[in-house]
Amino acid sequence: MPSGQQRARAQASAITPGKRSPEPEPAPADKVRALFGGHRLSPGQRRIAQYITDHLTEAAFLSITDLADRVGVSQPSVTRFAASLGFSGYPALREALQPLALSAVAGAPATPEETRRNELQAAVDAEIANLAGLRRVLADTDRILDLGRELATSVPLTILGLRISVSLAEYFAYAAKRIHPDVRLVSRGGSVAYDALLQSREAGGTWVLAFAMPRHANEILAALRAARSTGLRVALITDVPMGPLVDEADVVFTAGTGSRLVFDSYAAPGVLSAAILQAMADADPERTQLRLEKYEQAAEQHDFFLED
Repeated sequence: MPSGQQRARAQASAITPGKRSPEPEPAPADKVRALFGGHRLSPGQRRIAQYITDHLTEAAFLSITDLADRVGVSQPSVTRFAASLGFSGYPALREALQPLALSAVAGAPATPEETRRNELQAAVDAEIANLAGLRRVLADTDRILDLGRELATSVPLTILGLRISVSLAEYFAYAAKRIHPDVRLVSRGGSVAYDALLQSREAGGTWVLAFAMPRHANEILAALRAARSTGLRVALITDVPMGPLVDEADVVFTAGTGSRLVFDSYAAPGVLSAAILQAMADADPERTQLRLEKYEQAAEQHDFFLED
């Protein structure tokens, strides 16, 4: 597998014309994005990548001290960033960036504002690709319907999400409570999670639906193992099809996360969650209708919402 430095040199070199017509030369900023793409970067590392992309002609010639100061991170953070891209250190990364910066100077590069706008659009494009991948997953409706039936019959039903995944778990639990009689949200790890999982199992629950978005925490793995140890079956929504988290689950659905910005975005996991909620609602239509009608009556009686 080529190193980050080898990839960068290949991207910086001119594209050889074909016999009929030459391919357009990628813009320097696009080459930099390609260099950073395909790597799982932390939010801090994404800030470094974004600064370099926005200020390529300057950043490629900064010392590690100056770059760290400009971004607002530590020097070791810059070193770890370079290593995560496959470089031996920051000097090797800077060496790879400098030809790209020089080509940007020669070719009248886009302004930082234009570069940032294109990056935001690229983030949307990446999420569209994630949704297209989810569309292929949902072509097999039997798996979604089967899971919906299982979750609908688990009373109580436990929803698990820790750290960054709490928001997805809260959304699912909030909606599921409208159509399910006993939904329990677990959003804290450690012994608190174990107690909640054990209580759910002792109360008659059979399933836990867990959300595990990157960066995957050790405590979510511990919670999945705790769930299995209590006798609960595990349905997992995550972004990768393999790994230790998947090994602990009975049913797994994957949905890609957007990683082009400092923090991940969750368009595909959100749609997948809504699809599973739909399957739960369809699994027991009479209960669903009764509960929704009672909720609407309560909402009207207590004036929950603004008038449309």
